[in-house]
Amino acid sequence: MALTPRALWLVLLGIVPVVLRPAASTVWLWLLLCAVVVAVDVLLAPRPRSLHLERELPASVRLGESVRTSLFVTNPGSRSVRGLLRDAWPPSAGAELTRHTLRLPGGERTRLTTLLTPTRRGDRQADRVTLRLRGPLGVAARQASVEVPGRLRVLHAFPSRRHIPSRLAVLRQLDGRAAMRTRGQGTEFDSLRDYVEGDDVRSIDWRATARRRDLVVRTWQPEQHRRIIIVLDTSRTSAGRIDDSPRLDSGMDAALFLTAIAGHARDRIHVIAGDREVRAHVSGHDRVGVLHDAISELAPVDARLIEADWRLLAAEVARVGTQRALVVLITPLESSALEEGLLPVLPALAARHRVVVASVADPAVDRMRRGRDSATDVYAAAAAERTVGLRQRTAGAFRSLGVEVLDETPDRLPLALVDHYLALKRQGLL
Repeated sequence: MALTPRALWLVLLGIVPVVLRPAASTVWLWLLLCAVVVAVDVLLAPRPRSLHLERELPASVRLGESVRTSLFVTNPGSRSVRGLLRDAWPPSAGAELTRHTLRLPGGERTRLTTLLTPTRRGDRQADRVTLRLRGPLGVAARQASVEVPGRLRVLHAFPSRRHIPSRLAVLRQLDGRAAMRTRGQGTEFDSLRDYVEGDDVRSIDWRATARRRDLVVRTWQPEQHRRIIIVLDTSRTSAGRIDDSPRLDSGMDAALFLTAIAGHARDRIHVIAGDREVRAHVSGHDRVGVLHDAISELAPVDARLIEADWRLLAAEVARVGTQRALVVLITPLESSALEEGLLPVLPALAARHRVVVASVADPAVDRMRRGRDSATDVYAAAAAERTVGLRQRTAGAFRSLGVEVLDETPDRLPLALVDHYLALKRQGLL
């Protein structure tokens, strides 16, 4: 049960009889009359659970964009209903105008729309729908909360996707679409075709020429179907924030950007996210499907306040296959965590695969290093120098094992990682 403002005015209206007959019995009689009116209004009010509720909601939305969710309310009875409806969502869903006025005649259906602008990545679950239906006198109302399930998956914003066209232009130069399709580093046999004046005579296939009794040359294309394994660290070190977003989100941006470009290059891609257990594993070679799956599967993955088990993650890489691959480990360069966890397993990993460690650097550390205005700034600069020194020591230990290390700011890391991938592809080192 709920009371409306009319109930307050009804009680205040009792001032008139009290003034006309100033006695305690007048007050009690008026309060009794108010209670009877409220009880009658509640009994005559429609039952909220008699309404049928259905939710219409898109499956997903990109972080930073808006989407509308609709509630269809059906009144199966013959009486009209009046009241309020509240479509509750968690604060991170960014719901606007969740309270709706409800006026629904009997046997009709209406649609109520709520605008959602999520502020966090992941799955946002709809809370209960609360109905408050007033009685015919408008003094009191019946109220009930009904479960109307709904889930909105908020996908990663993927800001680096704006660089995809420029990197695809570089990839097309390596992709055999240029005028000269000759043999060289990073190429493999493609097909045979008839000799054309100007072709390199070293490309003539003499066996095919003998069979066809006409000159035939071999054509080459960039290496394809190479294996790319991206390992995303979701342990406590990825929970630290850089500016307004976690390190994990910046690492995801780099992983998705590399997935998009490698998918267009027709390489086989595996994306693994985990810490002490594997949180997500996406694989495929379809350039559209694998990127879509990676964005969707990584959306609900959050950093956990636990240490990463790099032996488990290395075992997951080994389960992918024994073929030599490009293994990209996206993890912060935190010396205390990596020297005890990742460093012992790197030699075996680097002996079998080409390994790249990609780390998100904090621009605030560089700003602190330049601070000299006060004693506090000097001490902060010394702490920043120590932090940079430890990161460089860890990176040096990795490089001594033949591992490439990329330590860039959030906006630079996706570009640096993809440029390194394209350089390896150009040199035929995958």
